Amino acid sequence: MAPRKPSIDQELIRDLANILNETDLTEIEVEQDDLRVRVSRAGTSQMVHAPVAQPQAPAVQPVAAAPAEATVAAPSANAVTAPMVGTVYMSPAPGAKQFVEVGQMVKEGQTILIIEAMKTMNQIPSPRSGKVVDILVSDGHPVEFGEPMIVVE
Repeated sequence: MAPRKPSIDQELIRDLANILNETDLTEIEVEQDDLRVRVSRAGTSQMVHAPVAQPQAPAVQPVAAAPAEATVAAPSANAVTAPMVGTVYMSPAPGAKQFVEVGQMVKEGQTILIIEAMKTMNQIPSPRSGKVVDILVSDGHPVEFGEPMIVVE
């Protein structure tokens, strides 16, 4: 007997496509249980069961791009990274005071920014106590998963 295919959640795909349009991202991927959906501006959509391994093609970079990459500083080991794809907000409401500013001391668990993902506001807490030494994102701009946002030392 052939394995049962999961039904396609067309509303989820529409929501992901809307996020791409709203944030100017080129690709977004969501995984729930054994279902993984990826929507890309390149016109490819995938629905894959988790047990299927996705081969990753090695990234091919033109030789001229290598010097430009060497000048970009590596993100700090103390950077707080984005736990999801979405839009960053530095304050609880438009026109309100920012959660944190450079030079400010923060406590572990203190909200440092908000990421809006799929119309849900997600408060992002500081993973450690310390001083905010750099803010790497701008209010209202998109972030990718794993992107460094704020450096807390």
